[in-house]
Amino acid sequence: MLITRQRASGRARNAQRLHAPALAAAGLSIVLCGVASIGASAPKFFQVATQGDFLKGDVENLSIDSHGQLTLGPATELVYETTAPFLWSMVPAPDGSLFIGSGNDGQVFRVDAQGKGSVFFDSTELEVHAMALAPNGGLYVGTSPDGRIYKVDRNGTAAPFFSADDKYIWALAVDGKGNLFAGTGDKGIIYKIAPDGKGATFYKTNATHVTALAFDKAGNLLVGTGTPGKVLRVDPAGKAFVLLDSPFQEVHALRFDDRGALYAAALNGRGTPSGGSSVDTGVDRPTVDTSRAPVPSVSAEITSISVVDVGGLQASAGAPREDRRSVKGAVYRIAPDGVWDQLWESREDSPYDVAFDPGGALVIGTGNKGKLYRLEGEPLRPTLLARASAQQVTSFHRDARGRLYYATANPGKLFRVSNERAPRGTYESEARDAQTVSTWGTITWHGTVPAGGRVELFTRSGNIDTPDDTWSPWSAAYTKPEGSPITSPKARYLQWRAVLTGSGAGPVVTSIAAAYLQRNLRPQVRSITVHPPGIVFQKPFSTGDPELAGFEDQSTPDRKLAAAASAPAGGSSTALGRRTYQKGLQTLVWKADDENEDELVYDVLYRREGDAGWKTLRKGVTDSILVWDTSTIPNGTYFVKVVASDSPSNAAGVALTGDLDSTAFEVDNTPPAITISSVRLDRGRTIVTFDVKDDHSPVQRVEFSEDGQRWRGVFPVDGIADSREEHYELTIEGEIGERGVTLRASDTMNNVATAHADAPRRR
Repeated sequence: MLITRQRASGRARNAQRLHAPALAAAGLSIVLCGVASIGASAPKFFQVATQGDFLKGDVENLSIDSHGQLTLGPATELVYETTAPFLWSMVPAPDGSLFIGSGNDGQVFRVDAQGKGSVFFDSTELEVHAMALAPNGGLYVGTSPDGRIYKVDRNGTAAPFFSADDKYIWALAVDGKGNLFAGTGDKGIIYKIAPDGKGATFYKTNATHVTALAFDKAGNLLVGTGTPGKVLRVDPAGKAFVLLDSPFQEVHALRFDDRGALYAAALNGRGTPSGGSSVDTGVDRPTVDTSRAPVPSVSAEITSISVVDVGGLQASAGAPREDRRSVKGAVYRIAPDGVWDQLWESREDSPYDVAFDPGGALVIGTGNKGKLYRLEGEPLRPTLLARASAQQVTSFHRDARGRLYYATANPGKLFRVSNERAPRGTYESEARDAQTVSTWGTITWHGTVPAGGRVELFTRSGNIDTPDDTWSPWSAAYTKPEGSPITSPKARYLQWRAVLTGSGAGPVVTSIAAAYLQRNLRPQVRSITVHPPGIVFQKPFSTGDPELAGFEDQSTPDRKLAAAASAPAGGSSTALGRRTYQKGLQTLVWKADDENEDELVYDVLYRREGDAGWKTLRKGVTDSILVWDTSTIPNGTYFVKVVASDSPSNAAGVALTGDLDSTAFEVDNTPPAITISSVRLDRGRTIVTFDVKDDHSPVQRVEFSEDGQRWRGVFPVDGIADSREEHYELTIEGEIGERGVTLRASDTMNNVATAHADAPRRR
């Protein structure tokens, strides 16, 4: 029996068998992971614990279920290895042998039950995408890109049978009366061909390609199309009915289960067929660079998989179709009454064919990483059943003994999935990036090991992201689930390998974690913002009287944790509240970061222009904002320096600092002086002569008022206020009243002075 499904009771027993030290380590790992973000003095962890995590790595003879459990998978046997880069189609012969259509040489191989194979038919075309059994043990072979069908007898002697006015023969099927039906492209025509080779158009689709054909028990022809991807049911009279209008580009395969339900594998193609054709077919066929021999390729890649709820609800008529452009493929189930459900979809893997294991579970063959998935459980969930040593799993066959065969492309091979588990399997993680040269800690794993089983971990490290001969060799085996020190040398990247051995169900690994400590990196102060003088910000979410952000030190541990929890994601600067103004205060805001994500503390220094040394303004600031009361210092041009230190997260000997100087800014808290020279009458007008002088800042604005309510501007004699001393002559029509005139002057630092000019006395 193929790997049996785990029942809830079995999972419960497995849980009870978890190593107690491993459980303790798991709890510690969770705590440490939470602390790790506080500083580099705490270790960080690379961890795999879910199916998505494990799918980032590579497996051999291992399965990964939907719970993220790594188990021994089915043993996979190489049955036959061809010289072709692609194996496209597979048809069983009555004697138990298999016919396999290939490309790019357009050959058909025959492989017997013992795995002995040879070339059965060699066409003059490039591709054999379609085959069907012919009477008397023969075979119909559809070739591309010249759209020809051959009839090959049991001895391999071939004769032309039918030539379509189409480029591609994608699918063949034979009805109960011996008529051959051919699905073609790029005109999307289905031909009905009598046993004597005379054919005619049976049905013309509105699609570019007919990519899959199958007959149901009632004699209806089921049709999968490409561009667009639909499933149609065509009755013997040629009347069609659309069963499924998928959002995908091609329906690649159609398969019936024992209950008469139809399964359709749909995918989005690249648009160019293999075999060197430059014609845009819209059908995704795996391609290879024919200038060199095909090389098996297995690489780490995450797979996003969804199993869609199959509650039977259909999309409402006229509802906008979901944008599925990022999804590579899906598998649908269409019930005999026409109701369909989407069972599976993937953003990384394209489904090429489906089959059923002896227990009736659905198996999906995919590309371009050669993964085989099995759907099981209620609701259905995917298990990574196996990984082929090829890029695409293109076709399935299950023999009378229940053994599952699959053909592959890149390279072209035939495999058989055993009913027994493999005695040994390996998992290799992706190269994990510590961002900088790091010290490795311990590596731990959680799971169960039955008697006679064994789990071994190995590590290697390097400083480039792709492991090669510049990496360290694999370490000796780590066997303690509670943790073993990693012996690989310090580096930026780490990779581990897990080897599971055993018989029967074998060991189960549910998670693997590797600790590391980053090399401490110097924090950096990225910018300093000097806000205009007097501009301050109320603390956001304050209660009672508004508080000024940065004006008080409120850095108790509970306040710091609460502030960190409420801080916006991705930002290191303090959130500023409502803007307001208070004379004499100077707000400084800075941004700083640390690549180790260490907690930072700041010292703020200042100096006056012309001074050589820096003076301490504030030490141990935890927020990235400071309000400085500049009324306590002399007027002048000043600079500030912000020094960031990662000392809260590192020992004294390894803590580092980074600093940045601000631009120059002015401090001036002294208002200008107004000196009135004279107030006189001249020809019915009042003339007030005065000077405004400031000891540090330019005079910005001068106004006058006769009633203290309405103010009007006064310009200096030279017409522009741009210096620290300006001369004014104010002319007022008529005589001013007994109240006189009030003068008001302000400098560029918003310091304000007033003076009063009395009305002149009459002589």
